Amino acid sequence: MRIISGKYKGRKVEGYNIDGTRPTMDRVKESMIAMIQNKITDSVCLDLFAGSGSIGFELISNGAKSIYFVDNNFKVTDTLKKNVKELRMTEDVNILKSDFKDALTKFSKDNLKFDIIFLDPPYKMNFITPAIKLIKELNLLNDNGIIICEYENESIDYLDYEIIKDKKYGSKYISIIRGA
Repeated sequence: MRIISGKYKGRKVEGYNIDGTRPTMDRVKESMIAMIQNKITDSVCLDLFAGSGSIGFELISNGAKSIYFVDNNFKVTDTLKKNVKELRMTEDVNILKSDFKDALTKFSKDNLKFDIIFLDPPYKMNFITPAIKLIKELNLLNDNGIIICEYENESIDYLDYEIIKDKKYGSKYISIIRGA
């Protein structure tokens, strides 16, 4: 898997071959980055169900100030650490092995807020709605921040967030929402 745009464009990252990970397809990543390009520079980002980290690496490569990767699989977090080292990233990269609920609670206690949050949990687990509810409850999204959801056939409650983009790519959907 390669980073498709920005500072680290063309650089290879590992992680696509770990059980349970499902890297976002290049054409979906490219379209998604284009949709949010004006929000990336100097942003604080969260890749909550990091998996391969492909979206988080794209965000950093395109000018994000910091990225927080969260995944509950130790093999994933070890691979993410290896990728950061191999890429010689100088940006603020944080990797946390944790359940998503515990991670969000920790971020709240640490007074962290995010400009961009990416949610791509394991399909059929229906974690997007609970994650959105907790993000809202803990006030983890900055003013004008966005949440990007990648999913298949999940029914999602966006609460009172506004859907600003909703697009289908084959069997996958991308929804981008922001606070009212």
